[in-house]
Amino acid sequence: MPKVVPKISEDVSRAIGNLVWLGCERVTQIVVAIVISGVLARHIGPDVFGKWQYANTLLLVLVPITWVCGAEILVPTIVHEPPERLGTILGSAFALRFGISLAAMLVTWLVLGIGAHTGQIDAVVAAMLAGLAMTMLFREPFGVIGTWLQSRTHSKPALIAAIVAALAKMGLVVLFVRLAFAPAHLGWLWALESAAIAAALVAYYARQHGGRLGWHLDTRLFRHFVSAGSVFWLGLICMYLFLKLDRLMLERVVSYADLGRYSAAQQLNENWITLALMLAQTLGPAFVYRVHDTARLLRNMVRLLAMTAALMIVGALTLDALGGLIIRTVFGPGFDGAADIFRWAVWLSLPAGVEAIANLVVLKYQARYVLLTKWLCALAAAFATNLVTISRFGGHGALMGLAAGYVVAIAVDLYYIRFRLAPT
Repeated sequence: MPKVVPKISEDVSRAIGNLVWLGCERVTQIVVAIVISGVLARHIGPDVFGKWQYANTLLLVLVPITWVCGAEILVPTIVHEPPERLGTILGSAFALRFGISLAAMLVTWLVLGIGAHTGQIDAVVAAMLAGLAMTMLFREPFGVIGTWLQSRTHSKPALIAAIVAALAKMGLVVLFVRLAFAPAHLGWLWALESAAIAAALVAYYARQHGGRLGWHLDTRLFRHFVSAGSVFWLGLICMYLFLKLDRLMLERVVSYADLGRYSAAQQLNENWITLALMLAQTLGPAFVYRVHDTARLLRNMVRLLAMTAALMIVGALTLDALGGLIIRTVFGPGFDGAADIFRWAVWLSLPAGVEAIANLVVLKYQARYVLLTKWLCALAAAFATNLVTISRFGGHGALMGLAAGYVVAIAVDLYYIRFRLAPT
């Protein structure tokens, strides 16, 4: 028993240190996103800003295609496999991710080219998305290094790279606007950012391993990642489709200008909601994944859920009260209609935070069919709700769809936790 105390203390210490750096990175990303959104919104106006947000929405629907071997598979594998297997694990995961990402990017470019030529896709949206699609080739394949750092509860190097790249991107966007470059070329700045982060991660990993990567492809492990990760992959595709379904369905009903106002509110809100995912990522390895005693795990989950709920409520109250001021300050004239959407949207952080923490148990036990079922049900609930509410309530109706989906997802999570951790 005495040997357990130092290990727990070390886990707690590393988790707190990791949380501090994650907090710094998240604050930086929020500030950068707000500055960039404000600069772009004022420069290009609601209509083109709506096209930019729609291009980003399409990208975020496409990106999960590259997640066939995500962190939910890699982190437990790295934690439980011997250290000498690390090169084989990362090499096999990288090969799978890179192949899928390259294919996804090329197909996206092909579809955009055909769509823009035939008029099925707005030419500005197509040009923006062409640059954004390049990020798929760098983020997910080289993200295996970030996953390795996450498994060690030591995300500092990856976070520093992300902070520096984000600040550089912000500077380039300001320069972009001052030089009056065409908005259609915006996506390539995001591609440059992802390439810089990938290069920094490779350099760090190589320095930690004698100047070389030492990655190897193991066909057996490759096939395992394909089979074990495919259900998670489908589940994550459903999850991201659920998260972006509001804008995809709104685009069919409202103008690009109204979509731009709704997206402006949701972009600010999603940066706030990401805090819940940050908490889950940093606390998961130490307080969930490495805990094998059921009673202790259940206690940890109750505490984490309570802490997250309290944090999200306090934050939502604050943002609700300041909603109008925040929207006017960030986006300026032409975006007043986003304020009311924002005040309602911030309350989605409560179910989003609870779901992110509850989902840790699903990931710990690799319950891939539970994850797939959960997001399929959430997607169906959101779609059905949107069909009824968006035509009547516009953006507020889209928020109702998100709320319905989160409620369904939480219900599935809590049922699984009760089933998996309830005393026998």
